[in-house]
Amino acid sequence: MNTRTKQELKPLQIGSVTLENPFILAPMAGVTDLPFRILCSRLGAGMNCMEMISAKAITYKNKATYAMTEISPEEKVASLQLFGSEPDVMGEAVRMIEDVPYHILDINMGCPVPKVVNNGEGSALMKNPVLAGQLIEAAVAATDRPVTVKIRAGFDEEHRNAVEVARIAQESGAAAVAVHGRTRAQFYSGEADWEIIAAVKAALTIPVIGNGDVTDGPSAAAMFAQTGCDGIMIGRASRGNPWIFESIKKYFEDGTVIGKPPMHEMQQMILEHGRMLVAHKGEYTAIREMRQHMAWYTAGYPNSAAFRRRINEAETLESLEMLVQTLCAE
Repeated sequence: MNTRTKQELKPLQIGSVTLENPFILAPMAGVTDLPFRILCSRLGAGMNCMEMISAKAITYKNKATYAMTEISPEEKVASLQLFGSEPDVMGEAVRMIEDVPYHILDINMGCPVPKVVNNGEGSALMKNPVLAGQLIEAAVAATDRPVTVKIRAGFDEEHRNAVEVARIAQESGAAAVAVHGRTRAQFYSGEADWEIIAAVKAALTIPVIGNGDVTDGPSAAAMFAQTGCDGIMIGRASRGNPWIFESIKKYFEDGTVIGKPPMHEMQQMILEHGRMLVAHKGEYTAIREMRQHMAWYTAGYPNSAAFRRRINEAETLESLEMLVQTLCAE
């Protein structure tokens, strides 16, 4: 049974920006590019977070990096996420992207990938709260748009300092904080600790966005109830399932639990996604990226295991279309 009524599901205010609903697509490298974000917007995401972008690469005027800043008018609210560890570089990068029509600027303090952490960036900043605050202050000083921060529970079990870092973020001018309830040491294993999200919410006056283990309407309602958070960020559960935002909203409207759609809808979504990706990145790159997306889309459907064994056969948009039609004909 639904634990939150439709009237309780209010827009989320982050600084000067209003989200029509509190369900947010999390930033995911290699996933939340422009085509996928457009699909999630169409299906009800209140805000899209872009793939993380290197602040230093922006200051170097890297063309590939600038290409990642593209935003569609179809995106209701777009959050551009930067990562870095040098306050002066962060401030310069923010000023250099002033013409990009993003709505919210986010600073990544949660990425667990070794090559990022080893540079003192991403979740490594959880070990250096003073530097974290300086990065936020530099970004806030460089833009009039709201600045948010995405953090983890801590770097490891011995250093679960999300509350400390979140307080520093608020004091440094952040308009909201998103908390992934896992430490960097956990990466994405184990269960997310929602109690740390609740502790951050209790400590702050700015909005707190919960992240971790929300996969459907009931788990979203449970996170709201347990943590008191203001918004929910959905990451891995959206891969191959952009419908998740639509289904969670439906649950909050009338308590209906909706699973993934029928196979023919999944088929059409793969084709739409593939065509958009080809238009955005060119056929060679797009089809190879779609192989992973197709594995996510088809998980749990009949014949999906046999289909995934054949995914690498797709090398052109035409061959992708033929492969998808074969799946749905079996």
